[in-house]
Amino acid sequence: MNPVDTAPIEALSTSPAVPPRGHDGSSAGTGADPFAAALADRAARRRWLVHGDGVRSRLPVDRWHGPAEPAVAGLVERCAGPTLDLGCGPGRLTVALTRAGRTAVGVDVSATAVRLTRARGAVAVHGDLFEPLPGEGRWAHAVLIDGNIGIGGEPVALLRRCRELLAPDGTVLVELEPPGAGLWQGLARVAAEQRAGRLLLGPAFRWARLDARAVHPVADAAGLAVRDVFRRGRRWFGELAAGR
Repeated sequence: MNPVDTAPIEALSTSPAVPPRGHDGSSAGTGADPFAAALADRAARRRWLVHGDGVRSRLPVDRWHGPAEPAVAGLVERCAGPTLDLGCGPGRLTVALTRAGRTAVGVDVSATAVRLTRARGAVAVHGDLFEPLPGEGRWAHAVLIDGNIGIGGEPVALLRRCRELLAPDGTVLVELEPPGAGLWQGLARVAAEQRAGRLLLGPAFRWARLDARAVHPVADAAGLAVRDVFRRGRRWFGELAAGR
């Protein structure tokens, strides 16, 4: 995610950070859903994801609610078997996979996201991806797009969890930052734009960013191999293989 011009910020909440559920590095649960308001009302004021290192990016809410864009359509082509859409949001990828004849299930901690995905005719499960899920160890693909590599703030733990969900020859498709951003882990907040351009901040939660270079050591630590790193327009993706 790229930095944007600064704007005044007020603290909407001084709540402490949402901690990971597992403190041994093997599980970093998603906790409460900080994106619920953005998912529920696409016509609301603009929202931003504000990272603890000063980087902030506008949340593409309209894109989430829309049809699959060309970059996502390219990911669908790489999914040849049953696929989990992790952090599915309103389900545009899950829907695109379903319409392409794939067995696809969206997973999201947000009940709103699951409701919206189901309303579009796709299958979705309401739950934390670190908790038990249907078909563990038998999925051909797991997909993390729209910054979802940040879930839980620990990319290695997240990718290990993906590996648990996959069949031995399965793959993880993950959206990455452009080369140069590296790996960042810390606290983030969702900010809502208010009057006079001010951003009111919600509670802090653990988040991460991972770029197209740093994915190699992170994948290795998770027991995955980077099969391919590729671009779709201005966006970067990686294909990680479970079998090594």
